[in-house]
Amino acid sequence: MGSHFSIFSSKGSQPLFIAAAMSAVLLFSTEGAWAVCQGPGAPANTQTKCLTAVTIPGNPLKSFDISWVNPLRAEYYLADRSNKGIDVIDTGTNTFKGRVGGGTFVGLVGGNNTSGPDGVVTHNRWLYAGDGNSTLKVFDLNGPATTPLQTLSTGGTTRLDEMALTTDGTLLLGANNAEDPPFATLFKANGDNAVSNVSVMTKVFVTAAIIPAGFGLSLEQPAWDPKTQRFYTSIPIIANNPAGCNYGQLAGKITCDGGLLVVDPTTLTNFTATLGAFDQNTNTGVVPLHACGPNGATVGVHDNLLLGCTPGNNPSDTTTLVINAKTKNYANIANLTGSDEVYFNAGDKRYYTGSSSNPGGAVLGVIDETSVVIETIPQGTGSHSVAADSRRNEIYVPQNANDVSGVAAGLCGGTNGCVAVYKHGENDGDDEDGDQGGDRD
Repeated sequence: MGSHFSIFSSKGSQPLFIAAAMSAVLLFSTEGAWAVCQGPGAPANTQTKCLTAVTIPGNPLKSFDISWVNPLRAEYYLADRSNKGIDVIDTGTNTFKGRVGGGTFVGLVGGNNTSGPDGVVTHNRWLYAGDGNSTLKVFDLNGPATTPLQTLSTGGTTRLDEMALTTDGTLLLGANNAEDPPFATLFKANGDNAVSNVSVMTKVFVTAAIIPAGFGLSLEQPAWDPKTQRFYTSIPIIANNPAGCNYGQLAGKITCDGGLLVVDPTTLTNFTATLGAFDQNTNTGVVPLHACGPNGATVGVHDNLLLGCTPGNNPSDTTTLVINAKTKNYANIANLTGSDEVYFNAGDKRYYTGSSSNPGGAVLGVIDETSVVIETIPQGTGSHSVAADSRRNEIYVPQNANDVSGVAAGLCGGTNGCVAVYKHGENDGDDEDGDQGGDRD
């Protein structure tokens, strides 16, 4: 698949970049002949087994955010703040392939809310990434991919975070989660076009009765459901859920649960839109959740969404939740919580969670299609990002160089951080669209 990614061509100064990257890889493998996939993060008795670890050239991997896989291109993408770019791993060979936009993102500056890159998604040749200065950067993976073809402002001052694409790649919804009040931005995306022509369509707000301004409330990971033709975005905390709860307006711990924002992009005809309480007739608005303050969201089988609930939002929310996109019926899953990014793998029909705040330490959570926790596998401190290749049933979990537990060092074979690669079984699914989830029936 390397021919698709012409950052590896002989144009201009590209060979210097490749030589530096290859040198870093070789240095790691020869100088540090440490074994990878060792220690608590590589148990022998789990169904999901550590396969290898991919080192990331450049600065130690001390800060990263969201990750993504395009199985049709056999490429994994990681928002790497330490190196101010999007790292690319070849999922066919599990080797470092290159860095998109290296040096063009703001990197780790100030706090989490102003650092970048953040969210990342792809559709065929087009890669979209959010930055810490409230911009969307667009790259052509069939071109040099060193600088963005477009940089679009969402009008905020903090990061454009997690995002989701429609199946055909023509619409993109990104969460401006750190603005106060937060909002989502709907973009017209490139689809299968040969020329980039992305534009901002609508800024989507939630009514102040549900997300009051001035309390640092946010929007998190969106997901696209092709059956209901809606975007579903996690809201960690909403007001009056239940009535009289504390969302930050009172002293003491947070007692409000979160919600799920349902957006029909075909109804967004103005530059700004404000959605309120859930309307069953239009299947839009905010659905209040029970015992869940979610960060992550992903669409799985039978039109179910798995939400990454975490006690970091509400201390009493100690489960994970699955909710049906059509009926809004839900079930709480015990024995796993504290998730940030969550990812459905159509190849083995399992959900994988980056549960950095699970009690007892960070874990990779594994949940089957019936919403049963299969296993939890220890991960390094701060391990909150996860993505899966549905054609190869390989799961990618970045490990932080700042890990204090020692788990990351055992997985990586060193202390510079890495991307740990896990594998489960054989492929029994399909992923026709090349994006997250694929065939969910």
